[in-house]
Amino acid sequence: MKPVEKTNRIQSIDLLRGIAILGILIMNIQSFAMPSAAYNNPLAYGDLTGLNKITWILSHLFADQKFMSIFSILFGAGIILITEKKELLTGSSVKLHYTRNLILLLIGLLHAHLIWYGDILVAYALCSFLVYPLRKLTPRKLLITGLLILSVPSILNGLFQFSLPFMPASELQDLSMGWAPSSELIEQEITAFTGSLSHQITQNSQNALYLETFVFIILFLWRAGGLMLVGMALYKLGILSAVHSRSFYLKNAFYSLTIGFPIVIYGMYMNFTMNWDFQYSMFAGSQFNYWGSLFIAYAYISLIMVFAKSENYYTIKKRLASIGQMALTNYILHSVIGAFIFFGIGLGLFGKIDRNLQLIIVSAIWVFQYLASEKWLNYYKFGPFEWIWRSLTYGEKQPFLRS
Repeated sequence: MKPVEKTNRIQSIDLLRGIAILGILIMNIQSFAMPSAAYNNPLAYGDLTGLNKITWILSHLFADQKFMSIFSILFGAGIILITEKKELLTGSSVKLHYTRNLILLLIGLLHAHLIWYGDILVAYALCSFLVYPLRKLTPRKLLITGLLILSVPSILNGLFQFSLPFMPASELQDLSMGWAPSSELIEQEITAFTGSLSHQITQNSQNALYLETFVFIILFLWRAGGLMLVGMALYKLGILSAVHSRSFYLKNAFYSLTIGFPIVIYGMYMNFTMNWDFQYSMFAGSQFNYWGSLFIAYAYISLIMVFAKSENYYTIKKRLASIGQMALTNYILHSVIGAFIFFGIGLGLFGKIDRNLQLIIVSAIWVFQYLASEKWLNYYKFGPFEWIWRSLTYGEKQPFLRS
């Protein structure tokens, strides 16, 4: 199997991917730094007053599910981009697609169980197997199918919400403890992540298996899979390639933000009003950001396309696009840095860094990747993990050094 050449790479997609990779760290840092319950329930652990509350509000409003949505959309677009090139060369992309994503699944499993449980690569690989046969649909059918698939978690959410009054007290107690764990459970998680390597791997695997099974079935499958189909449609419509007019993208951004931000803000207001009670916030209270984030993500895409079309800021765009070209490496590097800072194999600061200070760490990682990615690609054709992925996919060692 011969590689698909990377000539004429679409810079707007690399630019989008680079910004998305940086953006998802705003949320992922919370999982590196704090007990898992604090990701969805800000009252579960840590201070939530003053700067920490402002940090959480801004992170939720501008980042939570927004950049991950863009990343999922781009993954779907990437399926079309790669398979179309392969089909032009050989007539079939089946072997390439499934081999490529089986390798990604393996990388994701190793990442999730050995480094950080919050891995999204496993879900993406599994979803890619399912959405691939739909890639030939028209943009309209892809959008409709994607939106229908995206609605499944909301339907399941509604069923859970409706069933709460009929649940046995023991099941309600289990749900409550998962949403707001006792101090003993919190301490157990902190001890595991700040303990020996074997303790960290055990806790990682426990958390990862929960995400790869239950959470995948009720959420990731539908969210990621639906957005991949939306991404295929947007790619076919040329929206991700910056081919439309500046006014087209600005209008899309304006209307999407006008819809998305009020939905997310109202959802935040209601969750705080309900004091983040699990019977509301775990179910109905989660749906405002679930849907509002889609509008905001699309607005971000539109604004980034305006940026991509600009004749200015060449150096900034090139460096951000370099981050996108090394997306897999930079994503895994987030986890390696996070594990070193917060887990017991490194500095062991898990549970000790407030939300506002977490953003300082995020900023430092951003600066490093912004400067280092372009430098790396001046000497090498791929990021190290991209090279491994590509070599395993094609069954032979790929050229690495630039001539």
